[in-house]
Amino acid sequence: MIMVSEKYALEVGSPTPITSERQHEEYLAVLDRLASKEHPTDDEEKYAEVLVTLIEAYEEKHHSVPDASPLEVLRELMEANNLRQKDLVSIFGSESIVSEVLHKKRELNKMHIARLSKRFRVSPAVFF
Repeated sequence: MIMVSEKYALEVGSPTPITSERQHEEYLAVLDRLASKEHPTDDEEKYAEVLVTLIEAYEEKHHSVPDASPLEVLRELMEANNLRQKDLVSIFGSESIVSEVLHKKRELNKMHIARLSKRFRVSPAVFF
C-alpha cells in the first residue's frame, strides 16, 4: 500500500480510474502539489506515477486532440484567441516571418515553438 500524507490524499481515498471532469481536476491538483514538492518520498513518487497513469488514460479518452500539423494548430490557436498575424510579431520577430510561417514558406523553429507554447499555455509537443 502506498502511504502519503493527508495533504496529498484524494477525497475518494485510493486512486481509481477517473470518471468525471471534477475527479480529473482533483487528480491534477494533487499531482501539481506533489510535483512542487522538493524532496518527495518514494511512496509519494509512486503515488504520483499512479495519478499520471490515471490522468493520461482519462485525457486520452476525453480530451484527445486529433492529429494536426503545427500550422493547423497555430491557426486554430490564433482563431480561438481572436489573433491576427500582427499579433504574433513579438513571438516571431517580424510580421514577414509570421507571414512566411503561415504561408508554409518557413518552418517553426525551436525558439518559435517555445514562445508559442508559453504564449498559448500549451505543451511544445503540439507543434511537432
